[in-house]
Amino acid sequence: MAVQEMSRGTHTAACACDDCSREGHRRAIAAFLEKRDEFAAGQGLPAAVAHSLGASRQWVSDELTLSARTVADRGREAGHSWLYLLSRRAVLAVWIAAGVLLLVQVGTALGTGWSTARTAALLAALILAALLTVAARAQTLRGGLLAPLVGEDNRLSTSKAVPSAWLVLTAFATLLPALRLAASEPGPERQALYAGLALGRALPLLAVLALTSGVAVLVRRVVSVRIMGQRLQKLPADRPTGADLLTDDAGRGSFPDAQYVLVSTVVLAFAAVSLARFPDRLPQLPWALALLVALSAAVYLAAKYAEGSRPLVLSVVRRREPGDLDAAIRPGDDIEIRGVGFVPPGAQTPEMLARLVVRVGAVHVHVPLVPVAGGFTNPSDAVLTVPVPAEVEPGRIEIQVVTAAGVESNRCTIDVAE
Repeated sequence: MAVQEMSRGTHTAACACDDCSREGHRRAIAAFLEKRDEFAAGQGLPAAVAHSLGASRQWVSDELTLSARTVADRGREAGHSWLYLLSRRAVLAVWIAAGVLLLVQVGTALGTGWSTARTAALLAALILAALLTVAARAQTLRGGLLAPLVGEDNRLSTSKAVPSAWLVLTAFATLLPALRLAASEPGPERQALYAGLALGRALPLLAVLALTSGVAVLVRRVVSVRIMGQRLQKLPADRPTGADLLTDDAGRGSFPDAQYVLVSTVVLAFAAVSLARFPDRLPQLPWALALLVALSAAVYLAAKYAEGSRPLVLSVVRRREPGDLDAAIRPGDDIEIRGVGFVPPGAQTPEMLARLVVRVGAVHVHVPLVPVAGGFTNPSDAVLTVPVPAEVEPGRIEIQVVTAAGVESNRCTIDVAE
């Protein structure tokens, strides 16, 4: 107990360890939720702004924005800490897998005796684990072994994870006969090992590896082109998670991603069983399974072509409070912008919501955060409410929305009366 108290006492306010980063993030979230619910209940407003609806709304929005930025900063710190911890755990998992293989080999050798094939399997596992460890050390701060699987949006990439799994299996399957060839003597055994590496046997496996790798390259190109063309909105995540392989950027289950991972996992398991049964040759995949992976990859790739859209302003109307008279839009009035795509996937966090901007003529108006218990009524994906600034001159004015991803919507013209 005394040791625990001493270890806790060594942590300071500037400590960046894993526990302190996660605790700081939890506290920032709790403080933000408490402040949001307090403002939603009409409490905590200073007397200087309480008399004005517009001033109080703007003050509340600014306070929530500052608190949301604190939450985002703490979240990024916790994400970096989590990646460092994940790097160490991933390396440990690789060596644990090698140890499990050793136990399995020893257990199965009790009745039949030790063989050259078992030695080759253990050496292949150790060599592969050592290579992966070296690669992980070079990318410790980016996630270690998972660093090559993390996309530009700081999420685990399904398109990269699938070919990486096939690459590891193929590398292990190639090391096995290679090590046995190094220890074998000229004769029937060596000829059998060479026959196990024949192109005809390995062609389906190599086709699957080439196909999934090509899909990964093509998906990256498609996403980049669509982002540059403002046809796809992408926002970075705080940290990558395993759920990224099965969900979209908003955290919702994605059928194209899930089916691609499921089909690849099943066929990969078939190849692993084939390798376990015949360790002296490359896994021989039936062409039917290779075509199944190709069909799954085609569905996944087609979904990448189809996803995403630009924000679209459909209409702009004057917002009327109960009891108000119908009138034209004037400076100081609230306008309601109706459309789609204002909050892209991954932009549901308060910090991202606070980045929404509406261009009213030449004036940039930040969309205010309007809290309610459990969330916000403004902004939303289909409706934005902003005040018309006093600097706007009467006449025909163009309205345009700029999302948190920096994508601009179409322009909609309104008439502002004097």
